[in-house]
Parts: sequence; structure tokens; C-alpha cells
Amino acid sequence: MQLAGPGVWGPPRNVDAAVAVLREAIAAGVNHIDTSDFYGPHVTNQIIKQALYPYPDGLVIVSKVGFRRGTDKSWLHAVSRQELIEAVHDNLRNLGLDTLDFVNLRIGGATAPMEGSIEEPLTVLVELKRRGLIRNLGVSNVIPEQLAEAQKITDIVCVQNFYNVANRNDDAFIDRLAMEGIAYVPFFPLGGFTPLQSSVLDRAAVYLQVTPMQVALAWLLQRSPNILLIPGTSSINHLRQNLDAAGLELPSNVIAELNTIANNAVAG
Repeated sequence: MQLAGPGVWGPPRNVDAAVAVLREAIAAGVNHIDTSDFYGPHVTNQIIKQALYPYPDGLVIVSKVGFRRGTDKSWLHAVSRQELIEAVHDNLRNLGLDTLDFVNLRIGGATAPMEGSIEEPLTVLVELKRRGLIRNLGVSNVIPEQLAEAQKITDIVCVQNFYNVANRNDDAFIDRLAMEGIAYVPFFPLGGFTPLQSSVLDRAAVYLQVTPMQVALAWLLQRSPNILLIPGTSSINHLRQNLDAAGLELPSNVIAELNTIANNAVAG
């Protein structure tokens, strides 16, 4: 998301820097890239192709459909049959692929799910899966009831919802998914457009001699074994800091302190 220009619109100020970030990630062992053709739009996927095509073995590219960008840079729902078909083909074309490894159906609002059936748009993606254009399907910004509905239609391999150390509405959902062997991929793990700010995070970072964002990522990795992280970045230094969080083991007393962040947010 951060590889496009400001506001996730148009090209970045420095395309070469964006290419370098992607290549550094792969060199460091990253094998999971989250993207969408509505980032840019088209720009992020084109940069991924420029940087990494032909793609290395084992690299998993996960895209999502369900939104499009307005000419005023707005984010618009795009879940009609034609919009979903066009979105899948846009992803294929701009990534240079014949088949998309994973596609998430993105519904709901900016960060919060909305109740309602997802059968109609999901059925379109199932049809494209049967045609060989998609290998695996996931859902994004959903409630447990929508996942249950989706699982009656097709296999669902991942759920991508808004979740981080300060926003923990999905705690029980994550535990259920872990028991089912379904990956949970929190979007905005560092707060997204409103970065996480917490004195508890700051104290933990000082205690561990790392950054607050590294603490937040490490907390997620220790939260549940089915959590996969997709922290966005547009710089190599930030990428390296994010990756270093994978080796950070949080002691139990720090985890207990961090767990108070969401409690305090609810109380407030």
C-alpha cells in the first residue's frame, strides 16, 4: 500500500526506491506480499512486477478485490459481478500472472465490518477460481457470521481484518480461526493512517531497547500462531526494523502491560 504515491494514489516520488524495498524484502527472506490493484490504482502491482518478475519460487502474492478508486481519489465499493471480474483481470495483467495465488474479498467499511450476506460477490470469485484464475480465496473485513456463510460456499484460507494491540475486537475470532487452521492477517497492524500511540508501548520499547512499532509487531506474532503480518513500508530502513521484530521475544510482564492498552481504550 505504501509503495504508491501519497494517499495511495499515483506513482511514488521515487520508483527506484520502491523497487529496492521489494528486492531487499525478498533478499531478507520475505515470502508473503500483500497487494491490490486498487493501490495506485495499478501502480503498486506494476512496481511489484518491475522489481520481482519472474517471481522467485515460494513467493506468495496475496491480492484483494472489492474496492476501486474514484477520480477524486476516494475509495468506493466495487462488488458487482463485472467489477469483480475486471478487478481480478487487472491484478493478473499488472502482476504478469496467469493465476492469482490468493484473492481476498474485501467488504465492509474502511476498518469496520458491516453485517449482511457476502454470498453474491463471493460466488463470482468462486466461479473465477473454477476457471483457474484464482487458487485460494480469503475474506477481509468480515464478522464470524460472514465467514461461516463463506465456508458453506467454498474453502476459505485466510481472514484479513483490522486488529492490533490497541484494537482487539477480534480476539475470540482469532482463537476460533487458529483452531480451524485458518490464517489471520491483521491489516493496519501499526494503526494504519493513524499510527499507534501509547505510553505503554513507549515504556516497553525503552525497556527492551527497541522501537514502539517493533513491540507492537512482536506482540502480534506472539498473540497467536495463525497470525501473519503485513506491515507496510516504503523504506529499506523501516523494512529492516519491521523484520527485526520477528526475533523479539516479549517477556510475560511486558505482554501483561501491553494487554492493558486495549482495556484502557475500551474503558475510555
